[in-house]
Amino acid sequence: MNFKNRRWLGAIALLTLMLLSLFAAPAADLRQGSTYSRSPDGYGAWFAYMQTQGKPIQRWQKSVDRLFEADEPPVPPATEISAKTSDRLLSSAPQIPITLIQIDNGSSWSTAENPDWIKQGNVLVLLGTKTPVSKAPFRSSLSSPVGNVKVETSQRYRSSRQRASEPRLPGQDASPIQPILRDDYGAVVWEEAIGKGYIIHASTPFLAANAYQGEPGNFKFLAKLVTDFGHPIWVDEYIHGYKDPDPVTQGKSPSLLGYLAKTPLLIVGAQIFVLLLTLIWGQNRRLGAPKKLIEPLENNSTAYIHAMAGVLQKANSSGFVVETIAKAEQIQLQRSLGLGTALLDPQVVSAAWQQQTGQPAAQLQEIFDLAKRDRRPTDSELLTWLKSIQTARQRIER
Repeated sequence: MNFKNRRWLGAIALLTLMLLSLFAAPAADLRQGSTYSRSPDGYGAWFAYMQTQGKPIQRWQKSVDRLFEADEPPVPPATEISAKTSDRLLSSAPQIPITLIQIDNGSSWSTAENPDWIKQGNVLVLLGTKTPVSKAPFRSSLSSPVGNVKVETSQRYRSSRQRASEPRLPGQDASPIQPILRDDYGAVVWEEAIGKGYIIHASTPFLAANAYQGEPGNFKFLAKLVTDFGHPIWVDEYIHGYKDPDPVTQGKSPSLLGYLAKTPLLIVGAQIFVLLLTLIWGQNRRLGAPKKLIEPLENNSTAYIHAMAGVLQKANSSGFVVETIAKAEQIQLQRSLGLGTALLDPQVVSAAWQQQTGQPAAQLQEIFDLAKRDRRPTDSELLTWLKSIQTARQRIER
């Protein structure tokens, strides 16, 4: 496997892990707005306040579609229940109409905006309806019949049929959408009449969150808002991740895969599985396919020449090297020209080389002259000299 393939393999593995973490990881803000949460954005303190006031408020931990299956919500089973779950169930079945509260948890959430269900007289309270941002200050204190209500949002709702600042003319039909809590910039809380029922919207999901425990007007305002209709009050906890056990599967023992599916261990295991597949695919070769080491052939002569060359180079003895090579090349040329191996006068060798090759004797004489110089030749001169020796050899071999 070459470097390019390994790079693509690593990129695919990294992208797979990122997508797995993105889509399989649980939502971090699922508990926002939950009545079980004690964090600043939770509604645990307001729920306890309603229970202290003796209000008929309970938690709904099933899909809101179950509310539309019949004319009334399912009746809790007439069996003995523990104290931990008794606070979520009414002593008798909640009769229609009811008031259902849904609090936005910061992610995409489906509401119970079922017109037929609302027309029967039910009330749906949506805290966190998205509205346009106005020029209103982010922090405002709005007056209400139960005291000032602190809101921290610039979102406001303004009806296209009747603006908040425009009074209704005598004889003019009232708009089905009426502001409940507003200022000069628009409504923060408003209601919409549908048949016998209503939908109440709030542009902020933190109308009575735990962070406003020091603002008594907020708790009282939301309490009055949901109790004025006189219906039993249910808070949707299903959208915050809380779910009542299914009676069909309640008696079954949970499987190992089912347990892992509810824990982050499943994500970790899936990532380890992807890494193992990557290692198997790449055959565990970080640097490509293994290569067999080639043992170098031992050559004592070559090693001796390299060692001697290093010593002569450090001693700046290039003159000695040139002289030695010049004598060896002259003997080689004399042997090729048939002049024997005894050193002759360079001019005699040049004349014989000119006679047998037809080349000027001056070319060969330049090779012999370099060895007779008093100064040490430069590196460029040595390279040129070696090329001249190679050329002379080629011409004598022809």
